[in-house]
Amino acid sequence: MRKCLTCALLVIAVAVGCRKPVEEIHSTDAVLTAEAVDISTTSDDWPVWRGTFGDNVANSVLPPLEWSSTKNVLWRTDVPGSGHATPIVCGDRVFVATADTAQETMSLLCYDRANGQRLWEREVHRGGFMHTHQKNSHASPTPACDGQRVFTVFTVHDALVVSAIDLDGEILWKTEAGPFASQHGYGSSPVLFESLVIVSGDNRGPGYLAALHRETGEIVWRVQRGNRPSYSTPVIANVAGRSQLLISGQDQVTSYDPATGALLWKTDGPASTTANTMAWNDELVFASGGYPQNGVMAIRAETGEVVWKNDERGYVPSPLAMDDRLLVVQDAGIALCLDAESGKTLWKQRLGGNFSASPTLVGEHVFITDETGRTIVFKVTPKFEKVAENDLEDGGFASPVICGGRLYLRTSQYLYCIAEAIEVADETGAE
Repeated sequence: MRKCLTCALLVIAVAVGCRKPVEEIHSTDAVLTAEAVDISTTSDDWPVWRGTFGDNVANSVLPPLEWSSTKNVLWRTDVPGSGHATPIVCGDRVFVATADTAQETMSLLCYDRANGQRLWEREVHRGGFMHTHQKNSHASPTPACDGQRVFTVFTVHDALVVSAIDLDGEILWKTEAGPFASQHGYGSSPVLFESLVIVSGDNRGPGYLAALHRETGEIVWRVQRGNRPSYSTPVIANVAGRSQLLISGQDQVTSYDPATGALLWKTDGPASTTANTMAWNDELVFASGGYPQNGVMAIRAETGEVVWKNDERGYVPSPLAMDDRLLVVQDAGIALCLDAESGKTLWKQRLGGNFSASPTLVGEHVFITDETGRTIVFKVTPKFEKVAENDLEDGGFASPVICGGRLYLRTSQYLYCIAEAIEVADETGAE
């Protein structure tokens, strides 16, 4: 009996990811660690997940507040395959990650920003699909662009593989950042800092954070994390007088030095599993989750001290910091506006529908898209004020992207560019 029990426990341990931790890497090579590779993007670009500064705040004039599948559409173009990755905009190009489940291919698509014409499609991987949650995809991570290269992250044969592709679609390098084991797939996007592209490998394997040199693909640093699956994208926040690499998950909120991977501080987090990106203001950072616990919390950015915490659920959509307020959109379609300093609820509004995309802020207007393709535009102060509601033909999970006065929306079948009617004209290569 005792022997059987021991065997059963061993099987359970293996099933939940009783694996050897990844080797930590701390490079001392001056060539690798130097701040030598420029990031050549502009304020008219949206080059990474949640925009240039990772806060989902658009440095742009206001795009149209109303549209449909025909109204205020500058162009619409097909997106083959499927995926939840948000489009990125860099220079005169728009990039989208996609996957073909029948062929088991993972690819990067490139479109002309002016007219939506597809310029090229690059197959990055073939085969090696892992099991995913029904609301995940094989192309959920949003690519990142430094103006010269586009970086993708896919899971291939139980490994996390980072790739660099040039602007003409040629693959420059591929690097395995580490092993990856998950029942629900992968969802974290790469972020850029100085010469590095940084990825999260949180999984049941156990997990890690890894930073690769953008020019060579060599791993500059890699640090160990826990063995609980989580899906959050890290973010680089310039807060409390320095750059901090922030990530939630693993029952913690953690801050690292993005240049070296050194731990700055950590504190108990809102949940074991989180799936969104943290937000911040001048002094506080904000995290929300999750599974199996619920909670939204504020933490002192300098020390890691918890300032307040509530039991509201903010799981997949990322919170949005707006000066002295914090906006949380729940998966089930309830929007909360909180006082950032105290956590007090200023207002609560039912939006209806289910949400996986994150809210995007332009001036005083918030754009948020639900899973059916319905986008609500509203203002947040002093109370909820609905401005517009717009429907497209099909749904999706990607967040709204706003730059250069235009709105880019990825649905399950199409990529839309929404612009003022004066700009709208028939363009070669777009519908």
